[in-house]
Amino acid sequence: MVGRFGRCLGLLGRRVLLFTLVTVAPIGYAGYLSLFHDEQSGLGFGGTRRVFRGFGNYATALTDPLFLASFRHIALYCLLYVPLMVGGALLLALLLDSALARARRFFQIAFYLPHAVPGLIAAMLWLYLYTPGLSPVLSALDTAGLSWNFFGRDEALLSVVNISAWQWMGYNMIIFFAGLQAVPRETLEAAALDGAGGLRTAFQVKVPAIRPTLVLTVLFTCVGAVQLFDAPQLLQLRATEMGESWSPTMYIFSAAFKGHDYGLAAASALLLALVAGAASYVVTALGNRWRSA
Repeated sequence: MVGRFGRCLGLLGRRVLLFTLVTVAPIGYAGYLSLFHDEQSGLGFGGTRRVFRGFGNYATALTDPLFLASFRHIALYCLLYVPLMVGGALLLALLLDSALARARRFFQIAFYLPHAVPGLIAAMLWLYLYTPGLSPVLSALDTAGLSWNFFGRDEALLSVVNISAWQWMGYNMIIFFAGLQAVPRETLEAAALDGAGGLRTAFQVKVPAIRPTLVLTVLFTCVGAVQLFDAPQLLQLRATEMGESWSPTMYIFSAAFKGHDYGLAAASALLLALVAGAASYVVTALGNRWRSA
């Protein structure tokens, strides 16, 4: 008994140590950096000195139009991306779960394959497909007498949404399909005996049965959207309307590795974490209310 207690205590200690090293320590160090600012000493020949600014870096970030605009971009991105991706994934899962579906295994793998492509590689592939003179998509549109500028002022946002939806729709479809497979067959048979058709069974029986899965997926999608980086970072090389601070993570990257202002970058990162936490709370609260409805 004592030996088992000792092993449990040792396992708990290792977990606490690991959590401290990978979570608490980085957040604490970021909080420390956010309170300071590196300034050039003398005429720039004497190196840099670290100056305590208190909450000055937070004030700078919160009053910077570029940082505030990055959140507006992400808000518009979420309004388009979350319903499109979640709705598309749910629709595909319902189609695969229907009695008329054939070759389920093939389509599961086919829809999941885009997620197996790393995000940076996926962005590079779509950058090729978006580039005039290289893209077969644009060539086909030109042949049909149509035109589209993937890097335009209004189109750039849609281009980013398309990349993210292409990469994540199949992944979430697999999650929804697994949830649908767990719906009791007796419930579906009872719905059929009551005269419910395929559409009514799908949206009044199956979808309510996987509400917790839907809520969790929306939560993870919103948190991931706030951290968007790969696609806009690559697209801004061609899209003149997408500056280096189009998303909050791009702003943080630019502040740290281009402006070498690590205090501002750390403060911005912590503010982004607060926004992500607030978004998680709102989505969870609304999801719990929907599940209990």
